[in-house]
Amino acid sequence: MIVIIGGINMDLVLHVPRMPHPGETLSGGQFQTIPGGKGANQAVACARLSADTVKVAMIACLGDDVFGVALRSALRSDGIDDTHVSTIKGVASGVASILVDANGQNSIVLAAGANDALSPAHIDAARTLMAQSQIVVLQLETPLPTIRHAIKLAHDLGKVVVLNPAPAQTLPTDLLAQVQYLIPNEIEAAMLAGLPEASLDNDAAIDAAIAKLRAGGSDNLLITLGAKGVYAALSSGSVHFAAQPVTAIDTTAAGDTFIGGFVAALAEGRSEADAIAFAQRAAALSVARIGAQTSIPYRHEVEA
Repeated sequence: MIVIIGGINMDLVLHVPRMPHPGETLSGGQFQTIPGGKGANQAVACARLSADTVKVAMIACLGDDVFGVALRSALRSDGIDDTHVSTIKGVASGVASILVDANGQNSIVLAAGANDALSPAHIDAARTLMAQSQIVVLQLETPLPTIRHAIKLAHDLGKVVVLNPAPAQTLPTDLLAQVQYLIPNEIEAAMLAGLPEASLDNDAAIDAAIAKLRAGGSDNLLITLGAKGVYAALSSGSVHFAAQPVTAIDTTAAGDTFIGGFVAALAEGRSEADAIAFAQRAAALSVARIGAQTSIPYRHEVEA
């Protein structure tokens, strides 16, 4: 079983010719409401990309609004166990306002809503579920004290812990030391490593970030570099995986699809290299489609 602990949002997606300047009013194009949130996206990716024998469950919070009803329905439609997805009375569900430009790049602003209500008590209530799991996956769209509590519990239970440190923020080294796989993008890796670069745009910067993160206790790093591929600094060695050639329409949830594919492949016993290659193929398919969960492919599509 794979357990995902994290945020669930309704994505409010607006397509624009380019990103607006401060104070500018810009005419956009197509508008959509699409289920999203990094936690839910990764849960959906795990569910769609896993073998039939692997179950996926989520620990999260929703509001008691129409978005909450729709988001729970979306999880169930992909066969995700929502037993520990709590509805918080009197609170709105999380939303993400997403602008997607003509080049497929996006800009996202979050309103956490019910995601901020996820507490250590919710994690403790799901202890039995976590004990039954093989891999526990987390991100940073829920309160950090809850994330720390969940990582410690998963670590104490002997589970493989995967952390996607997004949205980017500084993390304590004792937390990172309990994570088996840390999967940041280039901006998040630079921030975690305390580097001045806005992104890791050269080999020297990547090496510097890896050195600092490893000194902080991260043994296995997968740094996603978008069109430049993935740099894997693993305990077994380091290697750069080139990106799949693809024309990007919308990069929303590409990173979440990669993580879901990687975790799904690990759960069925594939090697790290095979899991990364499988995840890259899944992510390549996702960027050629619009939206978050609407873009995540199914296992048979990746295998084809």
